[in-house]
This record gives sequence, C-alpha cells and structure tokens, in this order.
Amino acid sequence: MPKHFEQAPGLYEETVPETEGYVFNQTMMRIKEPERSMDFYTRVMGMRLVRKLDFPEMKFTLYFLGYLDDRQAGLVPHDDAHRTTYTFGREAMLELTHNWGTEDDNDFGYHNGNDEPQGFGHIGVAVPDVYAACDRLDKLGVEFVKKPDDGKMKGLAFIKDPDGYWIEILQPDMLEKQRKEG
Repeated sequence: MPKHFEQAPGLYEETVPETEGYVFNQTMMRIKEPERSMDFYTRVMGMRLVRKLDFPEMKFTLYFLGYLDDRQAGLVPHDDAHRTTYTFGREAMLELTHNWGTEDDNDFGYHNGNDEPQGFGHIGVAVPDVYAACDRLDKLGVEFVKKPDDGKMKGLAFIKDPDGYWIEILQPDMLEKQRKEG
C-alpha cells in the first residue's frame, strides 16, 4: 500500500516506523477572556471541556476541549491523572491558553494570523449540514467572515471566535456533491 494518497513535491515515500503510534493531539490558541471563550466553544460550538490545568506559579491556565458524543464522554476517566493522560493521547483537541491578567488589559489582543503579517489561518469544524449550522450560528449572533454562499468557494463558511480567530465551518461531502452537480 502506498504511504500517501496524493503526490506533492518533497514527500518522503518510505514509512517511518519510529513514528508509529504518533497522534495529532492538539492545536493551541491563546485567549484573553476565559469566560467568553468557554461560553463560545461549549454553548455555541458544542464542544466539551475535557481537562483544565492551572499553573499558578507561571500564571496561566490550559483548557482542553473536544467533540465527544455521550458514549465517548462516558469513557473519559474521572480521576484527574488518568483524564490528563486521556487528554494528551486523544486526537483533535483544542487547547486554549489563558495568560492571567490579559482579561484586564483593554488594549491587549491576540493576532489571528489572517491580518498582516499573515501566519496561522484557521481551525476547521466539520458539521453534518453547513447551511443549518450557519443558520444557527447567525441566530446566536456569531460574527461571520464568510457565509456559505459568499465568494467563489460555495458551501463553506468562516466565523470568528471571541478572540478573532477564524473557524471554518464545513460539510465533509460538500465538495463531492458540488462536483456531481456541476
């Protein structure tokens, strides 16, 4: 079986046995106001807070969120140490880092990576129906960068979280459906 499913310059074609068992675990974003971010990611985006770690000596808190259905949530260990191990071994976690005191500084804000100079772009959330999801997000007052039918790329949207980070809202089968219709 080939290692890759597509071709691109620079691909290493051999398997790397030493990396067996590696998991893409997390993306970290810094947040200014934890209460606003927790409300957004749990109520608006529907994620679950799996682990919160406070580091008083370094004055920051880490929040690890993910999408878990009720069955998956039932498997999360209740013991703090085991839940920490679970958190760091699970795929696709969102880590939000709050550096204490930033919430009190009116002039403070984080760079979202989409303004100049560009860097980080966005995270993506797959939804069963992009139009239904965006209708709900719109009713909740979420700020849109792009709605599903805006621009040349149809059927996907971009919203902003409380810190201005972009989140792509996409439907996994949308591109396939568009190609069949087109």
